[in-house]
Amino acid sequence: MKKPDDFYLNQEEPVKGIFLALKEIILKQDENITNTLKYGMPFFCYKRKMFCYLWIHKKLKKPYIGIVEGKHFDEPFLIQEKRSRMKIMMFDVNEDLPLEEIEIVIQKAVNLYKLGIIKV
Repeated sequence: MKKPDDFYLNQEEPVKGIFLALKEIILKQDENITNTLKYGMPFFCYKRKMFCYLWIHKKLKKPYIGIVEGKHFDEPFLIQEKRSRMKIMMFDVNEDLPLEEIEIVIQKAVNLYKLGIIKV
């Protein structure tokens, strides 16, 4: 079994289910997206360049997608906190995932690389 798969399988529900769903949503957005394990967390790369990752907020204990180039985003549901470059999209484990918002953010992140705004 691949290491990224081990990460997902070692999570407890409901976070495990949320992360597995997010993985599928992210991977289906573009054929050039791959999933790897870096720094002990699942990262998603576009043509081998890291663009987002999954993690759990330390204080709030909520799963989230971290957008590496979040500084290019102005969506109100993305949170910057004390990060200079990244923004996060946090999820409530008791609510359905906002599929449309997730897909929009992932497509926008991928487009930063496709359009050459971020060099691949």
